[in-house]
Amino acid sequence: MKYRKLGNSGLSASNLILGTMGFGTETPEDEAFAILDAFLEAGGNMIDTADVYGGGASEELLGRWRAARPETTSRLAIATKARFGTGPDVNDVGTSRPHLHRALNASLKRLGVEAIDLYQMHGWDPLTPIEETLAFLDAAARAGKIHYVGLSNFTGWQLQLALSTAKAMGLQVPITLQQQYSLVCREIEYEVIPAALHNGIGLLPWSPLAGGFLSGKYDRAHGVDKDGTRYGNGNPMLGHIGKEHAASERNWATVDALRQIADEIGATPSQVALSWVNNRPSVTAPIIGARTMGQLEDNLVAANLQIDADAISKLDSVSAPTPEDYPYGRFGTLQRERYIDSSEQALREL
Repeated sequence: MKYRKLGNSGLSASNLILGTMGFGTETPEDEAFAILDAFLEAGGNMIDTADVYGGGASEELLGRWRAARPETTSRLAIATKARFGTGPDVNDVGTSRPHLHRALNASLKRLGVEAIDLYQMHGWDPLTPIEETLAFLDAAARAGKIHYVGLSNFTGWQLQLALSTAKAMGLQVPITLQQQYSLVCREIEYEVIPAALHNGIGLLPWSPLAGGFLSGKYDRAHGVDKDGTRYGNGNPMLGHIGKEHAASERNWATVDALRQIADEIGATPSQVALSWVNNRPSVTAPIIGARTMGQLEDNLVAANLQIDADAISKLDSVSAPTPEDYPYGRFGTLQRERYIDSSEQALREL
């Protein structure tokens, strides 16, 4: 395992983070404990969860696991999230001060910790002023209940607004952004990643294998309805990309390229896909969601896998989003480019 700074902070994080969304629900406790132990033994030092995963079951399982291994888990960084509904009341949702107060205390209790290392807003709340949310998070940090603030599922303008507001008000500034990002979901490169790079935000990609689509288990012949897979079993989330989008020609070409590169270097498509994400600009670490020990063992190889420049170039090209209209198509891009040599600009416009 390798380590990187977690955004603009003094904390070092492993370049793979273990996601635990299905722990306590899809993955039984004994198997989840074994996966957590193996991740820790491999050098992983950050675990990601959320208060809504399994209705709190994931956090509770992590709390029991930590309590059973205090000598080895004390150095582990825990990341969790709040924003989505945790109860029937109209105020049991969002990033308002009352909801976050209740949600944070509940997460601390379930996890059995005095402070959460990375407390992330699970999504944008259009009904709560960002100043209110940031002020609560700052107060929680000053009270010693959280160490760092993170965001998740924010658009580019929402990310920049949160960061600029925190800086202007002298409040705790978020250091990370958890966002969907993979070879078949690259649209955040338009606005979100430039904003993250500008502000030194560490990107934590979720679903880096597109819900298993990039694992190599799917092929053109059988499509995405293969038995025993998330798509074949009718999972409506489908790795958070729709079935029609997953089966696009661009995505099948990406899977073909992954298979070819993997065969050439003696790796698996999953490992190549994770290595690609892991080495993108602004990325601190992708979140791997291993449901079984076999998936974890396969994914861990990617922590130290470096694919060569030719392979990266091939994957970049075959998976590239192809917007044709303003503002992300060719014409819109030209409006934002500038060159020291104006003749170079003129040549680009031809």
